[in-house]
Amino acid sequence: MAFIKNISTTSLSDAELILLYKKTGELQVLSELYQRYMELVYGVSLKYLKDPETARDTVMQVFEELIPKLKKHDVENFKSWLHQVVKNHCLMQLRTPRNLRTVEINPDLVQSEENVHLNGVLEKEENFAKLDYCLKTLSDDQRKIIQLFYLEGKCYNEIVEQTGIEWNQVRSLIQNGRRNLKKCMESKEMQSAKSGKSVPPIVE
Repeated sequence: MAFIKNISTTSLSDAELILLYKKTGELQVLSELYQRYMELVYGVSLKYLKDPETARDTVMQVFEELIPKLKKHDVENFKSWLHQVVKNHCLMQLRTPRNLRTVEINPDLVQSEENVHLNGVLEKEENFAKLDYCLKTLSDDQRKIIQLFYLEGKCYNEIVEQTGIEWNQVRSLIQNGRRNLKKCMESKEMQSAKSGKSVPPIVE
Protein backbone atom coordinates (compact mmCIF):
# COMPACT_ATOMS: atom_id res chain seq x y z
CA MET A 1 0.00 0.00 0.00
CA ALA A 2 2.20 2.77 -1.30
CA PHE A 3 -0.22 5.48 -0.27
CA ILE A 4 0.19 4.59 3.43
CA LYS A 5 3.51 5.47 5.00
CA ASN A 6 4.03 6.09 8.69
CA ILE A 7 6.46 8.98 9.00
CA SER A 8 6.66 10.34 12.54
CA THR A 9 8.03 13.81 13.12
CA THR A 10 7.44 13.94 16.87
CA SER A 11 8.13 11.84 19.93
CA LEU A 12 4.88 12.87 21.61
CA SER A 13 2.60 10.07 22.77
CA ASP A 14 -0.92 9.57 21.45
CA ALA A 15 -2.36 11.12 24.59
CA GLU A 16 -0.09 14.15 24.32
CA LEU A 17 -1.02 14.67 20.68
CA ILE A 18 -4.71 14.42 21.55
CA LEU A 19 -4.35 17.07 24.23
CA LEU A 20 -2.35 19.28 21.88
CA TYR A 21 -4.95 18.94 19.13
CA LYS A 22 -7.79 19.77 21.51
CA LYS A 23 -5.87 22.81 22.68
CA THR A 24 -4.75 24.15 19.31
CA GLY A 25 -7.14 22.62 16.77
CA GLU A 26 -4.18 22.25 14.41
CA LEU A 27 -4.83 19.67 11.67
CA GLN A 28 -1.13 18.96 11.38
CA VAL A 29 -1.20 17.67 14.97
CA LEU A 30 -4.18 15.45 14.19
CA SER A 31 -2.53 14.21 11.00
CA GLU A 32 0.60 13.25 12.95
CA LEU A 33 -1.54 11.15 15.25
CA TYR A 34 -3.67 9.71 12.46
CA GLN A 35 -0.75 8.69 10.28
CA ARG A 36 0.33 6.26 12.99
CA TYR A 37 -2.86 4.29 12.41
CA MET A 38 -3.71 4.79 8.73
CA GLU A 39 -2.74 1.20 7.97
CA LEU A 40 -5.12 0.02 10.70
CA VAL A 41 -7.92 2.20 9.29
CA TYR A 42 -7.32 0.85 5.80
CA GLY A 43 -7.24 -2.74 7.00
CA VAL A 44 -10.49 -2.48 8.96
CA SER A 45 -12.17 -0.66 6.07
CA LEU A 46 -11.07 -3.30 3.59
CA LYS A 47 -12.32 -6.06 5.88
CA TYR A 48 -15.83 -4.60 5.97
CA LEU A 49 -16.15 -2.94 2.59
CA LYS A 50 -14.30 -5.57 0.50
CA ASP A 51 -13.06 -2.99 -2.01
CA PRO A 52 -9.57 -1.39 -2.00
CA GLU A 53 -10.71 1.84 -3.63
CA THR A 54 -13.60 2.34 -1.22
CA ALA A 55 -11.27 1.50 1.67
CA ARG A 56 -8.84 4.20 0.49
CA ASP A 57 -11.70 6.69 0.34
CA THR A 58 -12.68 5.67 3.85
CA VAL A 59 -9.19 6.45 5.17
CA MET A 60 -9.71 10.08 4.18
CA GLN A 61 -13.36 10.17 5.22
CA VAL A 62 -12.53 8.92 8.72
CA PHE A 63 -9.89 11.62 9.10
CA GLU A 64 -12.50 14.24 8.27
CA GLU A 65 -14.83 12.62 10.78
CA LEU A 66 -12.15 12.87 13.48
CA ILE A 67 -11.67 16.62 13.04
CA PRO A 68 -14.77 17.52 15.11
CA LYS A 69 -15.28 14.18 16.88
CA LEU A 70 -11.96 13.94 18.71
CA LYS A 71 -12.53 17.35 20.28
CA LYS A 72 -15.77 16.14 21.85
CA HIS A 73 -14.61 12.83 23.33
CA ASP A 74 -12.32 11.89 26.18
CA VAL A 75 -10.16 9.23 24.59
CA GLU A 76 -7.87 7.14 26.77
CA ASN A 77 -6.83 4.54 24.19
CA PHE A 78 -6.79 6.17 20.77
CA LYS A 79 -6.10 2.98 18.84
CA SER A 80 -9.08 1.11 20.29
CA TRP A 81 -11.34 4.13 20.00
CA LEU A 82 -10.30 4.72 16.39
CA HIS A 83 -10.93 1.06 15.56
CA GLN A 84 -14.51 1.46 16.78
CA VAL A 85 -14.96 4.72 14.85
CA VAL A 86 -13.83 3.04 11.64
CA LYS A 87 -16.03 0.00 12.26
CA ASN A 88 -19.08 2.20 12.84
CA HIS A 89 -18.28 4.26 9.75
CA CYS A 90 -18.08 1.15 7.59
CA LEU A 91 -21.27 -0.35 9.00
CA MET A 92 -23.07 2.90 8.31
CA GLN A 93 -21.89 2.81 4.70
CA LEU A 94 -23.04 -0.78 4.33
CA ARG A 95 -26.46 0.13 5.68
CA THR A 96 -26.73 3.08 3.29
CA PRO A 97 -26.03 1.84 -0.25
CA ARG A 98 -26.20 5.30 -1.80
CA ASN A 99 -23.08 6.22 0.16
CA LEU A 100 -21.17 3.54 -1.71
CA ARG A 101 -21.74 4.90 -5.20
CA THR A 102 -18.46 4.81 -7.11
CA VAL A 103 -17.45 4.97 -10.73
CA GLU A 104 -17.53 1.49 -12.22
CA ILE A 105 -14.40 0.56 -14.12
CA ASN A 106 -14.33 -2.05 -16.83
CA PRO A 107 -13.02 -5.30 -15.22
CA ASP A 108 -10.59 -5.64 -18.13
CA LEU A 109 -8.83 -2.53 -16.81
CA VAL A 110 -8.18 -3.87 -13.30
CA GLN A 111 -4.59 -4.72 -12.42
CA SER A 112 -3.21 -7.34 -10.10
CA GLU A 113 -2.68 -6.06 -6.56
CA GLU A 114 1.11 -5.85 -6.80
CA ASN A 115 0.96 -3.51 -9.79
CA VAL A 116 -1.83 -1.18 -8.69
CA HIS A 117 -1.34 2.43 -9.75
CA LEU A 118 -4.03 5.07 -9.94
CA ASN A 119 -6.88 2.78 -8.88
CA GLY A 120 -6.11 -0.20 -11.08
CA VAL A 121 -5.49 1.03 -14.64
CA LEU A 122 -3.79 -1.67 -16.71
CA GLU A 123 -0.54 -0.97 -18.46
CA LYS A 124 -2.02 -0.89 -21.92
CA GLU A 125 -1.23 1.82 -24.43
CA GLU A 126 -4.83 2.83 -25.03
CA ASN A 127 -5.58 3.08 -21.32
CA PHE A 128 -2.51 5.19 -20.66
CA ALA A 129 -3.66 7.41 -23.51
CA LYS A 130 -6.94 7.95 -21.68
CA LEU A 131 -5.12 8.50 -18.40
CA ASP A 132 -2.71 10.94 -20.01
CA TYR A 133 -5.61 12.85 -21.56
CA CYS A 134 -7.58 12.97 -18.31
CA LEU A 135 -4.60 14.08 -16.23
CA LYS A 136 -4.30 17.07 -18.56
CA THR A 137 -7.90 18.06 -17.80
CA LEU A 138 -7.07 18.56 -14.11
CA SER A 139 -5.89 21.83 -12.65
CA ASP A 140 -2.12 22.18 -12.34
CA ASP A 141 -2.19 21.64 -8.57
CA GLN A 142 -4.53 18.64 -8.79
CA ARG A 143 -2.43 17.01 -11.49
CA LYS A 144 0.81 17.53 -9.58
CA ILE A 145 -0.58 16.14 -6.31
CA ILE A 146 -2.31 13.17 -8.00
CA GLN A 147 0.95 12.22 -9.72
CA LEU A 148 2.92 12.46 -6.49
CA PHE A 149 0.35 10.53 -4.44
CA TYR A 150 -0.59 7.74 -6.85
CA LEU A 151 2.14 7.45 -9.45
CA GLU A 152 5.12 8.16 -7.19
CA GLY A 153 3.65 6.70 -4.00
CA LYS A 154 4.34 9.76 -1.86
CA CYS A 155 2.53 10.07 1.47
CA TYR A 156 0.85 13.28 2.67
CA ASN A 157 3.81 14.50 4.72
CA GLU A 158 6.24 13.90 1.88
CA ILE A 159 4.01 15.87 -0.50
CA VAL A 160 3.72 18.73 2.00
CA GLU A 161 7.50 18.83 2.38
CA GLN A 162 8.13 18.65 -1.37
CA THR A 163 5.50 21.16 -2.52
CA GLY A 164 5.03 23.49 0.43
CA ILE A 165 1.25 23.02 0.13
CA GLU A 166 -0.58 22.73 3.46
CA TRP A 167 -1.60 19.23 4.59
CA ASN A 168 -5.32 19.95 4.49
CA GLN A 169 -5.04 21.41 0.98
CA VAL A 170 -3.12 18.32 -0.17
CA ARG A 171 -5.96 16.15 1.11
CA SER A 172 -8.52 18.29 -0.73
CA LEU A 173 -6.54 18.24 -3.98
CA ILE A 174 -6.26 14.44 -3.85
CA GLN A 175 -9.98 13.99 -3.25
CA ASN A 176 -11.10 16.48 -5.90
CA GLY A 177 -8.46 15.42 -8.40
CA ARG A 178 -9.34 11.75 -8.08
CA ARG A 179 -13.05 12.48 -8.44
CA ASN A 180 -12.46 14.56 -11.58
CA LEU A 181 -10.12 11.94 -12.99
CA LYS A 182 -12.71 9.20 -12.45
CA LYS A 183 -15.36 11.20 -14.23
CA CYS A 184 -13.07 11.81 -17.18
CA MET A 185 -11.97 8.17 -17.39
CA GLU A 186 -15.58 7.03 -17.21
CA SER A 187 -16.48 9.43 -20.01
CA LYS A 188 -13.66 8.07 -22.17
CA GLU A 189 -14.83 4.51 -21.48
CA MET A 190 -18.34 5.42 -22.59
CA GLN A 191 -16.98 7.00 -25.76
CA SER A 192 -14.96 3.86 -26.46
CA ALA A 193 -17.99 1.63 -25.89
CA LYS A 194 -20.16 3.71 -28.23
CA SER A 195 -17.56 3.81 -30.97
CA GLY A 196 -16.65 0.15 -30.54
CA LYS A 197 -12.96 0.88 -30.61
CA SER A 198 -10.21 2.12 -28.37
CA VAL A 199 -9.46 5.78 -27.95
CA PRO A 200 -6.29 6.54 -29.90
CA PRO A 201 -3.25 7.93 -28.08
CA ILE A 202 -3.37 11.66 -27.52
CA VAL A 203 -0.65 13.42 -29.52
CA GLU A 204 0.08 17.07 -28.87
